[in-house]
Amino acid sequence: MSAPGAALPRRRSPAQGPAGSAGMFSQLLLALVCGGYATGAAFGWGSSELALAMGDFGLSGAAGLAAASCFWYARTHSTRFRPAWLLFAASSGMAGFGNAVWGWYEVVLGRHVPSPSPADFCFLLFAPPAIIGLLVLARRPVTRAGWVCLGLDSWLIGGSLLTLSWSLALAHTAHFEGETVAHAALNLAYPLLDIVLVSMVLALHFRRSSANRSAINTAIAALALTVLCDALFTSPLLRENYRSGQILDAGWFAGYMLMAYAPWVAREESGSPRGEGRGAAQPTRPIAGSLAALTPYLAAAVCTLGILYNVLDGHRVDRVVLFTGCTVVLALVVRQGIMLLDNISLTQELAQKENHFRSLVQGSSDVIMIAAPTGILRYVSPAAAGVYGRDAEELVGSELASLIHPEDLGRVVHEVRRFLAAPPAEEPTTRIECRFRSGDGEWLNVESTVNRHHGGLIFNSRDVTERVRLQAQLQHTAEHDPLTDLPNRALFTRRVQQALTGRRVTDAGTAVLFIDLDGFKAVNDTVGHQAGDELLVQAARRLQESVRAGDSTARFGGDEFAALILGDGTRDPAARERRIREVAERLRVTLSQPYVVEGGTEVRVAASIGVAFAEPGITPGTLMRNADLAMYRAKQAGKGRVELYAPQMQADVVRRAGMAGRLRTALHEGEFALLHQPVVELATGRITALAAQARWRSPQGILFTPDEFLCMSETRRDPEGGRSREDAPGAELARWTLENALEQASRRRRTGHGVPVYVRLSAGRLLDKSLPPKHLESLLLRHALPAGSLVLELTGEDLRAPLDELERRLVSLRRFGARVALDGFGTGFGAMSALRRLPVDVLRLDRTLVDGVVESARLHKITAGLLRIAGDLGLQSVAEGVDDPEQARALRAMGCTHGQGLAFSGALDEQRLRQALDRGCYPVPKEASEGAKRVLVGGALPVRTVAVGGPAALSHAPLRSNNETPVPPT
Repeated sequence: MSAPGAALPRRRSPAQGPAGSAGMFSQLLLALVCGGYATGAAFGWGSSELALAMGDFGLSGAAGLAAASCFWYARTHSTRFRPAWLLFAASSGMAGFGNAVWGWYEVVLGRHVPSPSPADFCFLLFAPPAIIGLLVLARRPVTRAGWVCLGLDSWLIGGSLLTLSWSLALAHTAHFEGETVAHAALNLAYPLLDIVLVSMVLALHFRRSSANRSAINTAIAALALTVLCDALFTSPLLRENYRSGQILDAGWFAGYMLMAYAPWVAREESGSPRGEGRGAAQPTRPIAGSLAALTPYLAAAVCTLGILYNVLDGHRVDRVVLFTGCTVVLALVVRQGIMLLDNISLTQELAQKENHFRSLVQGSSDVIMIAAPTGILRYVSPAAAGVYGRDAEELVGSELASLIHPEDLGRVVHEVRRFLAAPPAEEPTTRIECRFRSGDGEWLNVESTVNRHHGGLIFNSRDVTERVRLQAQLQHTAEHDPLTDLPNRALFTRRVQQALTGRRVTDAGTAVLFIDLDGFKAVNDTVGHQAGDELLVQAARRLQESVRAGDSTARFGGDEFAALILGDGTRDPAARERRIREVAERLRVTLSQPYVVEGGTEVRVAASIGVAFAEPGITPGTLMRNADLAMYRAKQAGKGRVELYAPQMQADVVRRAGMAGRLRTALHEGEFALLHQPVVELATGRITALAAQARWRSPQGILFTPDEFLCMSETRRDPEGGRSREDAPGAELARWTLENALEQASRRRRTGHGVPVYVRLSAGRLLDKSLPPKHLESLLLRHALPAGSLVLELTGEDLRAPLDELERRLVSLRRFGARVALDGFGTGFGAMSALRRLPVDVLRLDRTLVDGVVESARLHKITAGLLRIAGDLGLQSVAEGVDDPEQARALRAMGCTHGQGLAFSGALDEQRLRQALDRGCYPVPKEASEGAKRVLVGGALPVRTVAVGGPAALSHAPLRSNNETPVPPT
């Protein structure tokens, strides 16, 4: 096929369904009934009595059936032709009544029908309703000239028939001697009304409405057959020998039966009443249009033949014939004049519309092309020069297929064939987009609206190349990372989906790698973000160059990358694992090589890689989640390594999620209690502050500390600061502890115990969204606590939160009266930086410095040095975990101002705390005597004096502190 239109599909006739079968059955039954009647009439019905009955009452029954059928159809169907069917019902009713009267005389009374008789008047009333009904069925003219032409056409046909009939028979009937005037008028009325009816039938046959065409044609055929039989009956020769039941009655019978069948033709063809409009879509045949145009001339020719007949026969030209002929010629002249004026007007209107159409087409920015059924371009608008860069004359005569891109040609041909095969009413147009060859040889993206045109096609085309490029650019931007131009998470997920469900689903060994750059945050902090961006671009380039062409890489954001490694069909799990591990190790080594960034600076990062294999039935989300878990396990195991996913990783996540859910439920159901442990001045034993500590009471009645519970439910923040996995229950617990501690402090102050309260809060928690800004300030204002009533114990993993932001936050809180305690002092690498930058009021010595301060001389010196720093800075010092009197005496001697531990009291509930506050202080350990003061540094352990401090000091002194519980490894 050389062009889209080279083989246009032919329209197939619809298959016959139940409605079509019913129509064929009705037509067959009609033919059998009419044929049976004609056969009986031809053979005389077997007896004269039966012939009379069938000739009179048989015709009466057929006419009555036609009247009932037309009337019932008009009553049950609301169409614009309803008056016509009512008029046809009245006309058939008159014919049926006339035949019934005729049969009354011949069959019942047994005598000849008188002339005139009531039957004659009934037969005369048959024609007027039928004539008016035909006018209703006709397509009404829209102008006055159209109405005049309709009247002239009717007279041309009627006049010619009158001339011919008068010359042949009517003149003899009009001069029949011995007849009365009424009898002569009655004899003339029959043929004249038939002539009028025949004129209307012929005039309206070419002007009938396009709707319900089959029904109208059947009605016209019924009337034409009836009029033909009437014309034969008016012939004197045939009328003298006419007897009821003869073959002429078969013509009337067939006409009445056709009229009875006419209203239901369209319904049987379409299967529904809406089928009346089927004829609207059928084109008019050319022969019908030619006959309609020749009708006036044929009528004039018939009139002329009537006059010539009289002249050539030697008869004197009758005045009626002469008058009628003159009026026919005059009507023809007038009609020709009207048609000439109408043609001139139509020609001018057509020329005006053609100019208007040419202006629209030539001035349009779209290219309009008309293609013949063979695919040859017959017309191309001038806009082709601006759109395609080719002159319209150059394109005319070329094949459309030669201008379309070969890759798009098959799709275009398929769409064109489908469009031409579809019903025009259901799909008048279609839209096709393809590539079109321009004048300079490039391919343009063209969008065309296609319409039908005389078996061919009209293409209304426009250049959409820029739009297609913009869409492609937007699509690329939506699916790729703007910095590295690698696919983003959405596109990577789609490629994983294709790998799991496409043709490569059977390729064993497909794996997903999640990659995180360790130490990237330090690059941003030390060298700058511009250098960090350069490092990411170089890492993306290395990643792309290290995988095969069929594999995929992506950047998820920050310093996180991913790779999809397609399987090679290896069935051996060990070989599969070895291959992917080699790929991952190669990526790790490649990404860990030094990077040269802005200014020639050389920086290094490591790569933690998690690997997950695509097992049968796994989903893309699950596969990527497994790789993510393996990557975080690699970071937890020391970074810069490759970890393969194991099911135990997901089990750990599920366990932690379950514990987090239990914590959240316990918090919402009030299973947490807030205890307070006194902070005691070591010199006097006076209670100077309270440390708030939350406890969870398990269903078994056991109290757990937050560290004991959260270590099983919380995944800590990534030390690199990249991705936070700190759980929401921990944030809720911190907020609950803070709010309840301030509320209870407010109540104690109203009872006369206005001691400060220590609330432990991590540096990261103080800055993240779990604790909204101004929340602490609003709590302090709400409870109206004096300055110094709240001491925030600042904790964190080496305080790696941004110190600038943390400093601004703490300065804001100090303006509202809050004080700051640096918790865990003496451990980690960030304590000195925090001490230098942050507004700290209290230093809290970590319990690891207190546990062996009595036994270890080295630890003694370290602790003493730290306390000396606190004293030089003018800060209070609080030692945690002071569990026995020796530790209290040693710390006091070193210069420590306050202590907290079981040497004084454990964590107290509200009732016991009230008793302790009423008492006001605890006994402090006295200095030991020289004999008892035997600290053997590096030697045997000293002998402790158990009685120091009295029974009150040790009433709540178990062997270990209840403040912190050792956390088992997870």
